[in-house]
Formats: sequence, C-alpha cells, structure tokens
Amino acid sequence: MTFLRATFLLVGLLILPLHADNVKVGIDVLEDHQFEQLKGLRVGLITNATGIDSHGVSTVDILLKAPGVKLVALFGPEHGVYGSDWAGAYVPSTTDAHTGLPVYSLFGPTNKPTPDMLKGIDVLVYDIQDIGCRSYTFISTMGLAMEAAGEAGIKFYVLDRPNPLNGNRVEGMMLDPQFRSFTCQWNIPYVYGMTPGELAYMIEESHGWIKKKPALTIVRMVGWYRSMYWDDTGLLWVPTSPHIPTADTAFDYVATGFLGEAGGVSNGVGYTLPFAVFGHPSLNSFAVTDEFNNLGIPGVLFRPVTFKPFYQVFKDQIINGCQIYYTDRDKVNLTNLAVQILYRLYHAPGTKMFRTSDDGNSGPSAFDHIAGGDALRLALQGGKTPEEIITSWQPGLAAFREARRPYLLYGEEPKTDSGN
Repeated sequence: MTFLRATFLLVGLLILPLHADNVKVGIDVLEDHQFEQLKGLRVGLITNATGIDSHGVSTVDILLKAPGVKLVALFGPEHGVYGSDWAGAYVPSTTDAHTGLPVYSLFGPTNKPTPDMLKGIDVLVYDIQDIGCRSYTFISTMGLAMEAAGEAGIKFYVLDRPNPLNGNRVEGMMLDPQFRSFTCQWNIPYVYGMTPGELAYMIEESHGWIKKKPALTIVRMVGWYRSMYWDDTGLLWVPTSPHIPTADTAFDYVATGFLGEAGGVSNGVGYTLPFAVFGHPSLNSFAVTDEFNNLGIPGVLFRPVTFKPFYQVFKDQIINGCQIYYTDRDKVNLTNLAVQILYRLYHAPGTKMFRTSDDGNSGPSAFDHIAGGDALRLALQGGKTPEEIITSWQPGLAAFREARRPYLLYGEEPKTDSGN
C-alpha cells in the first residue's frame, strides 16, 4: 500500500457520514478532527481569500488558532493572498498586515516555492477554490508547489473543494506539449472535471508530470458528489479573482474567456457582466442574437444586449452583442459553445481577431498560450467549421476520461427513495 493510498484510508476512517444540507470542505474536516494530522508541525499555507470554512471563517485564522499547529508562512497565487491583484499582474512578496506572517509570492518571477521559502516548514497546506478550467493558474501553482515539497522532503496537504462546473464535465482540447506553460501546465483538457484534490492525486501519480513526488495527503470533502453544482453545496462563494465574482461566472469564463486573448472583440471584462456578454461596436445585437438562438445550442439561449465598458477593450464605446443564459447546465457543452462564438465572431465583418494589440496583451501568441496550442486558432483561420473542430477533440477526451478514472475520489449523488 502506497503512502497516498494509506492516507486516503486513514482520512476515510476519520470521516463520518454527513446528514446535512451543506457540504463540508477540507478545512471543515480538518477542524472536525482537531487538526490531528498537523499537530506539532510548522505549516506553510498556500491560499487566498477563497480559503474559508463552511461558516466563512478564513483558513488563515483557523490555523493561527489551531491547538498544536504553528502557522509560519503564507504563499499567494496569481491575484495575491487576498485576491485583489489583476490577472497577469506581478504579485510581490511582502509581510501580511493582518497576521504579521511572511507572504511569499508564487506569481511573477517565482512560480514555485524556493528552498529558502521552505526553510523551517514541515508541511505545505493548499487551500484554494478553483473554477475547473485548465487556463486558470491555481492548479499550476498547486502542482509546482507539490514538486517543491517533494524536492524539500516535506509533506503536502490539499484541503479539497468542489469543482463549480461539477465533477462530470470533461470538454475541449487537450494540451499540446509544445505549448506547455504556467497557464497550461498539465496534460488535461480545457475542462477537466476534477476537484483540486483529485487533480493533485493525478499529478502525483502520473509519470513525468512533476520531478519529485511529495508525501501527499488529500483531506476529502464530506457530502459532495460529482453531479453537484455550486448552489447544491450550501457553501459561500468568494470571488476567485477580480473577474469571477460568482460561481456562475466560472461557466461564462469557459464560454468566452478565449475572446479576451483573441482580441478585437469584448467579452464583458471591464463591464458589470464579465464573461457573460460578448460583442463588438459594428454588430447588430438583434441580428447576432437571432443567429445564435437559431443554432439551437442545447442548454443555452441568448438575449440582445448593448453595453459600454468602463475599462479594458473598447472602453467608453457602445458594444452590441449578446448575453448568455444557461437554461440547462447539464445539457450545455461550454467549450462547444466557445467554438461557436469564436467561429461566428471571427467571420463577422470588422472584428479583426488574432491581430496583436498595441500592448501585446492579445493576438495569436496570447490566444495559443491560453488554448494550450495553436490548433484551434489555425483551424478557425483555415476555415474549419465548429463541428470539425469539436470532432477533432473527441479522441483526446475519450483517452483522458479513462486516464482520470483511477483518481476520482467522489461518486454520484445517491438516489433517493421516492417511496419514503
């Protein structure tokens, strides 16, 4: 029995069935068992504002007060420990005004904890809410920190949290290894259908993903099932970054996030509905809405919208386009939707997508960087239809579904007896 499997068994024995409406996340389970596994250890905590228990109390404050546990350092991902920094912005290391603890930045020149950062630390604890999309950098931070822990010979704990897209959704293009980056670090599809703990397990066990494996412990949730969406969990949502204010925005990010890197169009960033709207000054809102609704895309409908961004692309200009509504989250395929939007906006007159912007923040290389390869862009530029693009992804997705199977720690929600 490997250390990892032995750890799962131990945690499984500690957890009792939960008969309540709320899911218990990893930090709740750790609290329930009086932090037994961390007692006597010096802890470095990788977290941000999303690291809270089911009552909204910060994991930082919980571990500071935990008996027998010594919290000695904080580590911040992209957007910083408090989630206030813009996407892509350099996050400096500093001292936390609230706790007086050192805060080491894991976004900028250093994406992986250094040996100096890990001096005097016995265990790294990871507690960050993710959104289930490969291009969101928190999972890169997690895996590289695992590697650093392995190299330093210290333990690594993942306090698990739900996937807001649910645990069954596996969609989109696989990573082209030639385009591996901090934004696309792991050999997973754009939407990978796993919790942070499950993905950590896969990273740890998959050959060659990290150079050195740590002693990994995953503190599993209680009461979470793969079919759950965020509003099924009873948990509080804390914005995972400045432009993901709600759990529903995670869906929008998958559907329109590509547009921000393609350039030439707006995906609502800079307006009050980030990623939930898209458009261009030259479009006719009513005509383009009819075009999208006539596609009959399962689980989604569109409404004409006109908006004026406060900042970012087309600042202070009138944008005409669509707002996205999800009528059945189980039926909509978000990456298929993304391709339909990309295809039609690319072919719309005046949008000028894939041209490098003056500041270099969008264009072909930026788009490929987020997509994890150039195949999607080249297919669009080469006249491939959405159906041809989507079909090309299927072999990779089928292989990944099989590859991830051994690492899934949660099942489907049990069926209720309608006769009781």
